[in-house]
Amino acid sequence: MRLRVGPKPAGDLPFDVVGLGLNSVDLVAAIAGPLRPDGKHPAETMRRVAGGQTATAMATCAKLGWRARYVGHFGGDDNGRFSESSLADAGVDVSACRRLPATTNQFAIIMVDRQSGQRTIVWQRDPALRMRTADVEAEAVTAGRVLLVDCAETEAATEAARFARGAGIPTIIDVERVRPKIEALLDEVDVIIAAQAFPSAFTGVPDLGRAMRELASRFDAALTAVTLGAEGSLALVGGQEIRSPGRPVDIVDTTGAGDAFRGGFIAGWLASGPQAEVGDLLAYANAVGALNCRGLGARGGLPTAREVDALLGRAPSR
Repeated sequence: MRLRVGPKPAGDLPFDVVGLGLNSVDLVAAIAGPLRPDGKHPAETMRRVAGGQTATAMATCAKLGWRARYVGHFGGDDNGRFSESSLADAGVDVSACRRLPATTNQFAIIMVDRQSGQRTIVWQRDPALRMRTADVEAEAVTAGRVLLVDCAETEAATEAARFARGAGIPTIIDVERVRPKIEALLDEVDVIIAAQAFPSAFTGVPDLGRAMRELASRFDAALTAVTLGAEGSLALVGGQEIRSPGRPVDIVDTTGAGDAFRGGFIAGWLASGPQAEVGDLLAYANAVGALNCRGLGARGGLPTAREVDALLGRAPSR
């Protein structure tokens, strides 16, 4: 099965992919065993790292060799500077971002169980970081061949997706939860990649397969997919179900695996274009997401293209 849409031809576009959405700074603490309520846990490791859905996906694309731009808001504090510099150091363009003085950057505390790789997240986001439709500049979000948005600020993301559609650029959404005006946003995207719980939460249908079909029938996306953690992913294309298994790796931390999956999907799509087999794209994305779990933090194990190819047992693609 192939997608009916593909990345816009490169032409003279300055970037391969643009992402509009969240960035975060995470304090990650790894503990030896399960997190116990009302307990005390000595940390094996405690580290400040960069994260955030869209920011991590853009860092993934850059690590895989693609020209990536991030569009978002940074706080004016030390964490904001840290988040911004982490992307710049990764080779991601941040020239279209805004820095907001007297505003704290999004921040999270993540407790990671070293035995299972599972994590507990507590986060905080200053309302002043909100991106509004007036903050979305057409020139900034149409500078790449693919646009990625998340669902944190639906109206801004919808505006960006409309600009992209007008410019002939396909949009992918990373959607985790039901938010106000999410329907209008989903109407504008070409590829839906959702968290496992989203289809049932949105449709009210408990069975995942049926919920995905209901979701796919309501919106005209070329692909509707969900990430399933260690089990890989499940997708619908033209009414056909495609399952892609996860890739076994030595797990250190699952934080950011879904974000890396989306970045991997985009990278595979850019490499293959409209001739891409959906199964191959999902296999590539699963490999990227799995490899990212090798390290601590949302970007701790981001792989190179050669590492992905090696895990998939194929010749280097780039």
